[in-house]
Amino acid sequence: MQAEIITIGDEILIGQIVDTNSAFIGKALNAIGISVYQITSIQDEREHILKALVEAEANADIILVTGGLGPTKDDITKHTIAEYFNDTLVRDEAVLKNIEWLWETYIKKPLQQVNKDQALIPSKAKALMNTVGSAPGIWMEKDEKVFVSMPGVPFEMKKLMEDQVLPRLKEKYERPFILHKTLLTYGMGESILAERIGDWEDNLPDFIKLAYLPNLGKVRLRLSAKGLDEEEIRAEVARQIENVLPLIQDVFVGYEDEEASLETIIGAELTKRKQTLATAESCTGGKLAETFTAKPGASAFFNGGLVVYATQSKIDVLGVSKRLIEKHSVVSAEVVEAMAKNVRMLYKSDFGVATTGNAGPEKGDSKAEVGTVFIAIATKNEVVSYELSLGNHRVKVVNKAVNKVLEALQKEIFKN
Repeated sequence: MQAEIITIGDEILIGQIVDTNSAFIGKALNAIGISVYQITSIQDEREHILKALVEAEANADIILVTGGLGPTKDDITKHTIAEYFNDTLVRDEAVLKNIEWLWETYIKKPLQQVNKDQALIPSKAKALMNTVGSAPGIWMEKDEKVFVSMPGVPFEMKKLMEDQVLPRLKEKYERPFILHKTLLTYGMGESILAERIGDWEDNLPDFIKLAYLPNLGKVRLRLSAKGLDEEEIRAEVARQIENVLPLIQDVFVGYEDEEASLETIIGAELTKRKQTLATAESCTGGKLAETFTAKPGASAFFNGGLVVYATQSKIDVLGVSKRLIEKHSVVSAEVVEAMAKNVRMLYKSDFGVATTGNAGPEKGDSKAEVGTVFIAIATKNEVVSYELSLGNHRVKVVNKAVNKVLEALQKEIFKN
């Protein structure tokens, strides 16, 4: 069972927005046993849409289209789909009533003809009622193949997928079971990891595939299995994980499938222990605090953070000794340790975390080489620091520093 996703809109092609719709749809389809054959992004232009539909029909059983269903003249998706099916547009009264209700309830302005025209759908189509927007989804079938068109607005598309598209697909098709299980590792490079688990990988069953997904300071190991017997697949994947864990125990931190990113593991452990954390950041510029607060519930363990970017702010705001900075440099173990200790006391936290370094491209107030970063973690009993050399690419230096802090912080938490 294969699907193809087509996203329509110049805003995607010129990089004005990121295509999050395809990621959501792909994950949702995999969860019900449907593999994605291809994802295509195209212009909101008639010939381009027609060509993409022809190619998608040849490739896949299910074609999912997002975008181009708005009320303006450049939104031509449903007109082009009607042409592709040699069909005409007709007014769907239920959709029109939904639009009128939305305008009366929320917009409170006169309903324009262009908005009424959103109730037009191909005569051969089934309307998928959009309960959170005015543009309906469209469901069409041809030679046992399904074509679905949905709005490009992410929350509207997601609502249609969850409430109407996925249930219809599950009802229509018999599907295999697909299982992905992703193991998270920190602190070991892809090539070393691959060498370590090479024999295990070579002996995986044919229906289980392994993918290495490296990032800065971490590697995800994704096991993907596909077949008709769900019980057998789950049991074999569990057995293979049991076999590989002893080989990677020193770098394994959890399963991505269970929302167990390292920052989530840290947050959950601090919350369980009723302990708190505070951050003082220089070279990472608030990225560390953002990492912790990106998920709900961070207030249970994250007391606060400071971005003391300039040298003077470390003195004035955080209370780091000017003499200490002059003696050891602003990028040093002594300064980062003082930052960690002071932010812990300032926020009355169990753990204080700090970063300082040269992310580049210039050296700034320190003579340390670009890519030099110091991190520190302070508790009421001690402070530990690490000197890192993280290369000369600014964005990579910042992200690597954040990952190294997470790795070191986890060790400190579980040590205490």
